Amino acid sequence: MKLVTAFVAAALAAAALLSGCSAADDKKAPAAASPGAYADVNGLHMYYEVHGTPTEQPPLVLLHGALSGIGTDFGELIPELSKTRQVIAVEQQAHGRTTDIDRPLRTPQMAEDTVALLQQLGVRRADVLGYSMGAGVALEITLKHPELVRKQILAAGGLDAGAMHPGLLEGLADLQPEMLHGSPFHNDYLKNAPRPEDFPKLVARVKDHDQSGMPAFAAEAVRQIKAPTLTVIGDSDIVRPEHAVELFRLFGGGIMGDTPAGLPNAQLAILPGTTHITLVHRPDLLLPIIPAFLEAAVKDAR
Repeated sequence: MKLVTAFVAAALAAAALLSGCSAADDKKAPAAASPGAYADVNGLHMYYEVHGTPTEQPPLVLLHGALSGIGTDFGELIPELSKTRQVIAVEQQAHGRTTDIDRPLRTPQMAEDTVALLQQLGVRRADVLGYSMGAGVALEITLKHPELVRKQILAAGGLDAGAMHPGLLEGLADLQPEMLHGSPFHNDYLKNAPRPEDFPKLVARVKDHDQSGMPAFAAEAVRQIKAPTLTVIGDSDIVRPEHAVELFRLFGGGIMGDTPAGLPNAQLAILPGTTHITLVHRPDLLLPIIPAFLEAAVKDAR
């Protein structure tokens, strides 16, 4: 079985379990009023949601992964995270409720779209959590707009294509939209997208992004980032654990904390029994980690 086919099969298996949990939850809770709105940025009619109320802490910006949307990736995290701080979640070009426009899907553009949205909302300082494709967007924002980012969380992200297990991206050419039918990616798109029939176009956008527009961040540039960074992967992720450790070291981690210097600002979390798909569906593991990192005192810049 080709690697990408095996990955899709595993994703659908995980989706079946996650969909069962979501269905049970839906029966318990009544539908809430939508917190969503639209903003026009860079020619894009961009959907976003604001949860919770402002606090003395900066808002937490959530950036979803490829083929996903706000609820697909963060539906289990937002209700808890928004209890103690304001949460702003966005849906990128061609994803979820944000309609596609005539331009390629590229990480630098998604980063600028997000920054433009935050500027419209009057956000001058934020914490950023990006998952998978969104981790690349988060890192791009931190590199290009360091004044905006106080802390960042990179979940299942990396410097470049070398972050992933060999063969995954090469096999992506075999991915077809119908392979994802029945998955939360497809189901949520059908439920939320302005043009549900455009799901094949979304898959084509993502394939083009991964094959022709995969970002590559220079290690030396990343090393200069001052924002405290939490690197998160699953122990059975598509991101290699060795690469997560490499990122952790670039952000100032990997030192002995039992010294007068103490702990670094950087943190590393490898979630046990967790895949790439299920990473954002582990509130049992993430909810103790994320607030603790965001609330931790920041040492003098390294």
